[in-house]
Amino acid sequence: MSILYILIGLTLLVVGGEFLVRASVALSFKFNLSRMVIGLTVVSFATSAPELLVSVQAAMDGYSSISLGNVIGSNIANIGLVLGITAIIGPLAIDRDFYKFNWPVMMLLSVALYFLLNNDNQIDTTEGVALVLALIVYLWILIARARKSKKAEVSEEVDDALARVSGVKIFLWLLIGGLALWGGSELLVKGAVDLAKTMGVSEGVIAVTMIAVGTSVPELAASVIAALKKEKALSLGNLIGSNIFNIASVLGITALIQPISMLDSSGTLTPDGVKVLSHDIFWMIGFAAVLIPLAFLPKRFSIGKYKGLVIVIAYAVFVSLAFID
Repeated sequence: MSILYILIGLTLLVVGGEFLVRASVALSFKFNLSRMVIGLTVVSFATSAPELLVSVQAAMDGYSSISLGNVIGSNIANIGLVLGITAIIGPLAIDRDFYKFNWPVMMLLSVALYFLLNNDNQIDTTEGVALVLALIVYLWILIARARKSKKAEVSEEVDDALARVSGVKIFLWLLIGGLALWGGSELLVKGAVDLAKTMGVSEGVIAVTMIAVGTSVPELAASVIAALKKEKALSLGNLIGSNIFNIASVLGITALIQPISMLDSSGTLTPDGVKVLSHDIFWMIGFAAVLIPLAFLPKRFSIGKYKGLVIVIAYAVFVSLAFID
């Protein structure tokens, strides 16, 4: 039954996320926002909604390990699984923005997350505010840089046809998207907790593996299809941006609603908390850090099939170790 809950939950999250993206973009056109701004901000926020709802629901239910595992696992899966498999199918080109802006910001936030958690074993409201402010600064710089660039790329999800959608349809999309996301997050958290108990592992292990992969499946599918069609595959910048949003927006906003704590009722660090600080977060930082040598050695500005294979194997090792106490 727990697997069924997880599958239905993930399906609802995918459906809800799609409706929310469409509604958000259509609504943004109503407010006369430029296509570039919509692509860099509105779409990014909307596509992070499934992870956000799962993290908030888990934190409010007292399962902070799922909140953290979801984000840390998703960031690892974005690089180890999505980037790795896509690179095996077709090489990924690397632009200057990757190592001059996006990668440094991702590394800064990844390391900052470790220190925030290691400091007092939680992300409290003040730290949540700091993460959200960091996101705002990142977006402001991102938009400023895009406006200066003559070839500013915009997410393909920004469909100009959505500018002609009626207000009634936007409302219905928002309603469907919101209900699907809420129902999906409820079922996913319940299924993850039940499955963890059945398998005799912690909720954090399920979150950092199964849930993380589940929330990365839509991105993986889109990237693989694009690569197989020899179209422009997944942008490395978009992947890095997704990881930045996961830390700054998902964890930041979740902490504003409900502080994310790795402590139990007696004030002791939970087993999942120990694993996050001694295992999971270092894998996340490691996957982020290794992109630089992969980007420049031996062939510069490209991540091809052999590099992709190395990344996927490393991800398989991570998942295997996650189930070993």
